[in-house]
Amino acid sequence: MFLIGIPLLVIPFAVYNMVEFLTPGATAGAMWTHPLFSVQMMSGATWTLTVGELLLALSLLILFIELVKASRISARSLTDHLLSTLLFIGMLIEFLLVKQAATATFFLLLVISFVDAIGGYTITMRAATRNILVDQVETGPRV
Repeated sequence: MFLIGIPLLVIPFAVYNMVEFLTPGATAGAMWTHPLFSVQMMSGATWTLTVGELLLALSLLILFIELVKASRISARSLTDHLLSTLLFIGMLIEFLLVKQAATATFFLLLVISFVDAIGGYTITMRAATRNILVDQVETGPRV
């Protein structure tokens, strides 16, 4: 599969940056608090979904795909983890140095990227340990 070697969380990161830097006259974070729609709940409350919340929900779905990808042990998984770490570092630098990235939406994207980077390494190490233990059992002498 082609998408195994690249971190898919680059998609919401790119979307955030395209909206922030290519939308003329937008102030930092104003686009992300814009409501998309509202739903009247049975409790009487009104639930409103904003653009930022939708981007975060999609990022969480992508995080799930990234964690499933981390459970595979292949030559591309190390490259994927390295690129996920570089994406996290790039996002951290942007969060600290760029005014348009100083929003709650971007911060939560940064946290999702951190979970992807650390979770990817953790899941791969645990899967590799189990793989080694199974290989050791199978290579024992047969009676």
